[in-house]
Amino acid sequence: MESQLEVLLILALVVASWGQESCSCVTNKWTLCAQDELGSCTCTLVGTDRRVDCSTLTSKCLLMKAEMTPRKGKSFHSPSGRLVGNDGIYNADCEESGAFKARQCSPSGACWCVNSAGVRRTGQGDQSLSCGELIRTSWIYVELKHRMSCAFEDGKVANALEQLFQNRYKLHPKYVAGVQYDAPFIQIRLNQNDLEKSDSDVDIADVAYYFEKDIKNDSIFHANNKLNVSVNGKALDIEKILIYYIDEKPPQFSARRMISGITVVVAVVTLTIIFGVTVLVILSWQQTRNYERVEI
Repeated sequence: MESQLEVLLILALVVASWGQESCSCVTNKWTLCAQDELGSCTCTLVGTDRRVDCSTLTSKCLLMKAEMTPRKGKSFHSPSGRLVGNDGIYNADCEESGAFKARQCSPSGACWCVNSAGVRRTGQGDQSLSCGELIRTSWIYVELKHRMSCAFEDGKVANALEQLFQNRYKLHPKYVAGVQYDAPFIQIRLNQNDLEKSDSDVDIADVAYYFEKDIKNDSIFHANNKLNVSVNGKALDIEKILIYYIDEKPPQFSARRMISGITVVVAVVTLTIIFGVTVLVILSWQQTRNYERVEI
């Protein structure tokens, strides 16, 4: 009888342990998850009480905000050991929907306007800066370079990447405008207008952010969901990624700041030319002088 009770107790502990391990957010590692008495798993974003839908991608704004949140004793650091890298991450201000607010400000009081991908599209100003509507990023160009272990067929590479975006990032194929391959370079064009995007569609800015993190070995997905891209059974080992964002309206940077920047560049180039000419004159003079000495 006692042995049966011990077996039941061990089984209960195993089931409880398994339930805790299975209660995790597959699409967002920046979450804290808990299982209630009924067995349902609830996940909230780190640093907030905001519920996260783990069946789809989390918005880029909320991800950036989570990455800037102090960890409070639990480690969520990337494999590189740095919380903030060179990705332009800042403590984002988000709408209730998870979208970026059109105006973002730093703790020092400097403010700027961003697009729907969170990328700055104006110069910096003070708290009086007005941004109006959030301008949508309708085109995203992704440039990749893979290691030249072997070359692949153009159509096979395009098909593999289209399947990747559809299956891993839940992006509808109609938003992949094209994939061009010229070994070892790959260009992916994503296009998504505000009118054609439904509430159930993932945003191309979120897809690009997830994809960039995957390539840089800092995946937002759960630890057991690593990126694996293969073409005809051979791994497509991507080593470099560049992302360009094109908005529905052109950016609005201050002409005064651009002119001052151009002036600095012109001054530096002018000084470089003057220095180079001076060096050439001195060298020419020395050669002439040496020649005259030989003649004498």
